[in-house]
Amino acid sequence: MNDAMSTLNQQGDLVVGVDGSAESFGALRWALGQAALSGQSVNAVYGWSYSWDMGPEPQTDEEVAELRVTIADRLRTWVDDATKDIDIDRDSIKLTSFRASGAAALLEIGANAQQIVVGRRSMSRVARWLVGSLSSSVAEDATVPVTVIRTAGDEDLDVQDQIANALTPEDTEVHYERPGSPVPRVGRPVVVGVDGSALSLRALSFAARLATLNHAPLHVMFCWTLRDLGTIPGYETTVAPMEVAQEHAKGIVERLIDETDLPQGLTVTPDVFHISAGKGLVSASRYARHLVVGSRGLSGLDAHFLGSVSKQVLNLAECNLTIVH
Repeated sequence: MNDAMSTLNQQGDLVVGVDGSAESFGALRWALGQAALSGQSVNAVYGWSYSWDMGPEPQTDEEVAELRVTIADRLRTWVDDATKDIDIDRDSIKLTSFRASGAAALLEIGANAQQIVVGRRSMSRVARWLVGSLSSSVAEDATVPVTVIRTAGDEDLDVQDQIANALTPEDTEVHYERPGSPVPRVGRPVVVGVDGSALSLRALSFAARLATLNHAPLHVMFCWTLRDLGTIPGYETTVAPMEVAQEHAKGIVERLIDETDLPQGLTVTPDVFHISAGKGLVSASRYARHLVVGSRGLSGLDAHFLGSVSKQVLNLAECNLTIVH
């Protein structure tokens, strides 16, 4: 087992944020399904705060105790609904509720987890639940992998349809057209974006385990520009021809695969494309079962104006996504 694999805490909990929304239900279902395959435990975390949705703030110890029972019952009901057709040992499911706001508590609970799982964008009006909406701080500030589950009801799709109709003359109803794979999502590959860095080894190790658990092929993708490749041997003072640069990029991916202790029997395909990483990986997400990327990206003003690769795929990926730290 290589260092990247051993530091990922492969048998840690899957910590998943739930809040009663369809998005968080999808995240919980995904986490339970993965745990049923891997034998891991799932910690369903429900963050709450007093708000008008929950009635007046309790004034006595008895009222506080009563509220906590209500919250525990609500969490148990959600987990019961999510596990109806999933064969998983109930002893491997933990229920955690806490009073907090913001992402800090979820990050703390998941600090030693194998991964944190959240719905891509949750618009629950129940209360100011901690994980009620996908906060970029969870994906950016976590020290463990963060998996973002996208559901069919993502509101971005509705908005894109609204834009398409607003720009179409007369009363014709249209729908936003996007390319995509005719293959059902569960039949598609896991795709991991790599760049030759040490973090790529961690992302590759995570993706390899995910692909193995789900009996899916793994595609290792390197999207490059000449700036990404640095100095190419033999072309220290000139620009390398495109075919030479392509072969150099292919060598980077092949070395990365060779340096990673991948599970036996896993089908691995290297893919090398001359395109910016953000554009390439978002395009890949239309044809992937799951996309895995490292968190490394731009910083400072570049990140503010251009956005890091991880931010681009977080906002635009069309499949489930894991950001590995």
